[in-house]
This record gives sequence, structure tokens and C-alpha cells, in this order.
Amino acid sequence: MSTRRRPEIASRKQPQQARSSELVASILQAAAQVLAEEGAARFTTARVAEKAGVSVGSIYQYFPNKASILFRLQIDEWMQTTKMLRNILEDASTPYLERLHAVVHAFLRSECEEAEVRGALNDAAPLYRDSPEARQARAEGDQMVEAFMMEALPKASAASRKLAGDLIFTTLSTVGNSFSQTRRTRAEIKAYADTMADMFCAYLQALRQD
Repeated sequence: MSTRRRPEIASRKQPQQARSSELVASILQAAAQVLAEEGAARFTTARVAEKAGVSVGSIYQYFPNKASILFRLQIDEWMQTTKMLRNILEDASTPYLERLHAVVHAFLRSECEEAEVRGALNDAAPLYRDSPEARQARAEGDQMVEAFMMEALPKASAASRKLAGDLIFTTLSTVGNSFSQTRRTRAEIKAYADTMADMFCAYLQALRQD
């Protein structure tokens, strides 16, 4: 019985010159537009080439197939999300509860603004869920949460901090994904984020009093 071959997801090469970098950027921008407009099921290299105004051969210089384009889009999304969370959570000059409020607001806004692309990338997730890049992204996220919870709950046990961090950030991710599936106004996002952030903050404050 033959096994299905896993598609290659790594990029073929990295652009070395400004012109090449611009080409790759145009390809990725076009790919994100195709993904948002047509979803993962109808995402093809040919459609990306058409949208970018380049030949399919130009795309193949850098990406061996559509899976590798999707993977690059996902890596970029991971990096942007990680940077956003790090900038907020590691700002020691801001009280930890204010940081938690800011994270909830920023995350929900991001989820809603990029809902179409994120949803399509989730459809393609089995291609790269177990990749080294995915494991690294999860590890970096875990480290940020662990450091934040250490600051928020300095007297709690490691197990209690882990439970609290998992509950807060898993809930944020799950609810954010569900909430963003419906088009939301800025007022709706703010109201929802305010309520969720207040709930998380009340939970942390209760844990600090135990």
C-alpha cells in the first residue's frame, strides 16, 4: 500500500537582490488577495501569477508549489502575531493588567481584520502543523506567556501559572477565531474585547488573592 507523498513546503531560494525581493513581495501580496477572495480550496499558483502579473515560471523560481506559498504566508503571519504580542507583553513599563487589556484588543482586531486569510490558512494547516517553524512559533508563544504569568502571579506555583496562562490565551485564541467569522464593526470589537479583558483581569486578580 503506497503512502501519499507530503508536498514540499520550503521555499526554493531566498531573494538576494532588491528586484528579487520586490518580486517575492508582489507574489505574497497577490497570494494573500487570492486566498482572501477565493479560499484555500481554489487557491492555485496560476491564480497567484495572474493576480501578481507575473509568469508561473517566475513564481516557481522561489516557490515549488502552492503549498510552499501558503506556508510562507503562514510563517509571516506567525512572525507578525508573535511580534505584536511580544511588544505588548514584554513592556515592563506598563502594568500587567493594562498589558493584558491591550493584548486582548490587539488580538481581536487582528483576527477580524484578517479573518478571510486566517480562515483559509487554517484550512491548509495540516500541511505544516508539525513543521519546525510551527513548533518554534508555539515554543516562542509559550515562553512569552510563561514570562508574563510569572510577573502576573509571582507567588503562585508553576502549575497554577501554567493553568492560568493556558486558560487565558487558549480562550483568547479560540474565541477570537469564532468571533472573527462574522463581520464586526469597530464598536463591536471594542465592546467584546473590553468584556473579555475585564473577565481575564478579574480572574488574575482573584488568583493573586488566594
